[in-house]
Amino acid sequence: MCGIIGLLLADEEANVNQMLFDGLTVLQHRGQDAAGMVTSERGRLHLRKDNGLVRDVFQQHHMLELRGNVGLGHVRYPTAGTSSCAEAQPLYTNYPHGIVIAHNGNLTNTDELYAHMTQKQRHVNTDSDSELLLNMFAESLTLKQTEETDMIEAVFATCTEIMQRGRGGYATVYYVNGIGLVAFRDPHGIRPLVFGCRSNDPTEEFDADTLEQSTSKLDYCVSSESVAVDTLGFKLLRDIKAGEAIFIDMKTHKLHTRMCHAAASLAPCIFEYVYFARPDSIMDGVSVYESRLKMGAMLAEKIKRVYPDHGIDVVIPIPDTSRTSALQAAYTLDRPFREGFIKNRYIARTFIMPGQATRKKSVRLKLNTIKSEFYGKNVLLVDDSIVRGTTANEIVQMARDAGARKVFFCSAAPPIRYPNIYGIDIPTREELIAYERVEEEIAKKIGCDWVVYQDLKDLEESVKAASPSGALTSFDTSCFSGEYVTGERMGDAYFTKLYALRNDDAKQQRKNGTNGKELRPQQSNGGCESVSNDTRGQNQPENACEAIANDGAKR
Repeated sequence: MCGIIGLLLADEEANVNQMLFDGLTVLQHRGQDAAGMVTSERGRLHLRKDNGLVRDVFQQHHMLELRGNVGLGHVRYPTAGTSSCAEAQPLYTNYPHGIVIAHNGNLTNTDELYAHMTQKQRHVNTDSDSELLLNMFAESLTLKQTEETDMIEAVFATCTEIMQRGRGGYATVYYVNGIGLVAFRDPHGIRPLVFGCRSNDPTEEFDADTLEQSTSKLDYCVSSESVAVDTLGFKLLRDIKAGEAIFIDMKTHKLHTRMCHAAASLAPCIFEYVYFARPDSIMDGVSVYESRLKMGAMLAEKIKRVYPDHGIDVVIPIPDTSRTSALQAAYTLDRPFREGFIKNRYIARTFIMPGQATRKKSVRLKLNTIKSEFYGKNVLLVDDSIVRGTTANEIVQMARDAGARKVFFCSAAPPIRYPNIYGIDIPTREELIAYERVEEEIAKKIGCDWVVYQDLKDLEESVKAASPSGALTSFDTSCFSGEYVTGERMGDAYFTKLYALRNDDAKQQRKNGTNGKELRPQQSNGGCESVSNDTRGQNQPENACEAIANDGAKR
């Protein structure tokens, strides 16, 4: 799962770097492994990317060099590929025009696409499917420009071809140097993407329907979540539709939209509403906050059905995502809501920290108990989901150590029993605590008195009920149901390969450089740059700009 943002300002003398930084900061929850941004200053591209948080990757001297009125930003946590900073985004190719990409999601037919790119004599150097999407776009645009006289038609024809070739869940934004911004979602709209704009004239009124007829030069923002659009002072217009592409022409500052897939059918990832998205975001017309309130109410109703004499004294959320659901669950159960865990906000989210041992170690660093809220009480702990069970087990033990008489545990999501293949790090069934276990066995495994999961139909209804138009009717629920909207089936060779690449042992082997001859070699120098361009340790002038290849010099 990643966060992406693209910005184009009407004022050619303006700089977009601070806005990209601020936008990435509010999207930081979507990825903490790496961050990057690219800007364009009158055709000159400036790139900075590296492993780490936004605040650490971009220092003052980097920001001074990231000049220009247009740019892309990306925050990453790895699912496909590795954690090397070569796969940090944006990624760049120089032909045609110079193209950069910021991508969120995951392709499921990478072997097929890699073979196709090799046949076209395009070199893909990393294991990242984002680099495949970049090369596919570049290859197709090169051909379409010779076939189409109009750049707008060439861009949309390129987007159409990518949607026909690429399978999986993806939301992408490209910057074609000197041409404009291009953004689109996959034909199922699995990964989120929204756009907004603003005018320098405060009296001008516009909306999504009239935008293409506007005569003003507007500023544009494309983002994974509406929270970035809001924070930067743009007016949220709408979500990019499943199978739709938008093109913002730099020369005219006009926005063009087109459906690029005839069989597009919206089925967004329901886990976005459960866990990944910020509660103040709007996705496909649904308030994430409202959907989580309804999840809490539905969950409480199930507890009352299953355990009518539950004996709960207090409801306590596991910070932070579950707080909204826990609040409504407490209200529905007519029990007090209390904050029993205090979170250290400077520890990475355990779910997206690579490696089981690292996740387990960080739980007690991340949370501490307020013992008076536990001592002598029957406590209901509410979490958004239970994935591997590592965090849940540690938290239950913390509650008991704080003096709880009984500890009950509930999940606002159903049991996760299947891998996610669209960009969330739920790779192998054997690593999931709900795999081949019933609720009684899960409760014993995590050490609580009983556990209750949300029913899938209630989860779907929670999100549907928060849709004001009622247009949202189907979802990707694959990690709960095992049904994949792109047609993959458990037992396919794809899942065998997925397990071999993504289980924790395989990730550690790649990190140690012991991944075997059957896999591609490790990136040199941690993937930060090529050997021929290794400038680390050499003297650099104070004003040296970062190369597109990503200068790793320490300053």
